[in-house]
Amino acid sequence: MSDTVAAAYLDEALRSLRGHKRLAEGAMAQVTDEDFFRQLDPEANSIAILVKHMTGNMRSRFTDFLTSDGEKPGRNRDQEFLLDAGTPRAEVMRWWEVGWACVFAAVQPLQPEDLARTVTLRSAPHSVLMAIHRQVAHYAYHVGQIVLLAKHMRGAEWKSLSIPRGKSEEFNSRMAQGERPARP
Repeated sequence: MSDTVAAAYLDEALRSLRGHKRLAEGAMAQVTDEDFFRQLDPEANSIAILVKHMTGNMRSRFTDFLTSDGEKPGRNRDQEFLLDAGTPRAEVMRWWEVGWACVFAAVQPLQPEDLARTVTLRSAPHSVLMAIHRQVAHYAYHVGQIVLLAKHMRGAEWKSLSIPRGKSEEFNSRMAQGERPARP
C-alpha cells in the first residue's frame, strides 16, 4: 500500500470515528435521563448499556494499542451489559469521553507505515488496518442502535441527525447548487 493511500485511510478512519461519536451524541442529547436508561424489554440493551459496552471495548482495544493484546486481562465484557441502578448519566458520559480519548490517542499518532504492523485481538493477529477497520464497523453498529433507540424514545419530537423524511429533493437541490448544509 502506498503511503498516500495509507495516509488517506488513516484520515478517513479518524473522520468516521469522529462522525460516529458525533452521531451518537446527537441522539443521546435528545433523550431524557429516564429514556437513556430504559430497556425496551429485559433482553434489550439501553443506550446507557450500549455506551458502557462501547467504552469498555474502546479502553481494552486502544490502550497500548500497538504493544498489547486488545482484549485486556482485566476486561470483563459480560459486566459491560449490566448497569447498577444508581449509576448517574453523568458517570456514563464520563466513561464515554474516556473511551473515545483512548481511541483518538491511539489512532491520531499512527503513520502510514504503521498500518502494516501486526497487533493482536483475543490472541489473533491482525494488521493495524484490519484492527482499526474492525473497530470502526463495531462502533457504527452500536451507534446505529443508539440512534434507533433514541429515535424510538423521542417519537414525533425526534430531530433528524441526517436528511429528514421528505426533504431529500430539497437537500439534493441545495447540494447541486454547491451549498453545504451545516451538520446537525
